[in-house]
Amino acid sequence: MEKNTSSCEKQRQDLAALVGDAFFSETLFDAMSDIVFFVKDLEGHYVVVNQTLVRRCGLREKSALLGRKVSDVFPSRLAANYAAQDAMVLNGAKELRDQLELHLYPNRSAGWCLTQKIPLRDGQQKIIGMTGISRDLASPDQHHPVYEKIAAAVAHIHQHHAQQIKMADLVNLTGLSVAQLERNFHKIFSLTPRQMMVKVRLDSASAMLSQAEMSITDIALACGYQDHSAFSRVFKATVGMTPSEYRDVLVT
Repeated sequence: MEKNTSSCEKQRQDLAALVGDAFFSETLFDAMSDIVFFVKDLEGHYVVVNQTLVRRCGLREKSALLGRKVSDVFPSRLAANYAAQDAMVLNGAKELRDQLELHLYPNRSAGWCLTQKIPLRDGQQKIIGMTGISRDLASPDQHHPVYEKIAAAVAHIHQHHAQQIKMADLVNLTGLSVAQLERNFHKIFSLTPRQMMVKVRLDSASAMLSQAEMSITDIALACGYQDHSAFSRVFKATVGMTPSEYRDVLVT
């Protein structure tokens, strides 16, 4: 097994040495309308992007995005959040794996995605840049053998999202173990149960925030949060801005 592993690694290295374009994947990602793809240098400038990212930034050509930073492209509140994420990755402090995010596009429509960001390293393992993707949440796999059980759990979350839902509630409802619940939830919805709870609550909150007569505290309580600060903390971590800032974007 060790000999086979060494042989495969040599084949990888030999092929890598022959590749003329290190960014050959750009063409592949251009064909994926549900995935945003980018590569940035150490200063956070875009050096490779796909067409999906260009469109979602409200631009027409890649040349309008290359060489720019998030602060040049996104609203200041969102840009600050994205820049903070990038800094953690570029400093080697943290990689982003399956980060659930609610993106607000130029036409003000909202879309959920899972984001991955990792550092790029040279031969001496020094960080020289970063790359990332944001993948739109796919439609659930309705043909999965336990789809009906997991769908029942999701329906329960929708119906009771204003209350504190425990994993034990979903286990009792589906008849699955915690491990089975987690595994099948991810296979069918690409989310963990807890991520689904956050998504459902913030979907409801986003709709309420467009209603100026509702206070942030009332919205927090209506969506299952104990207070304004807990709601704001989760909302900002997921959306990149506070509920008040999000409301300002919606109404301006």
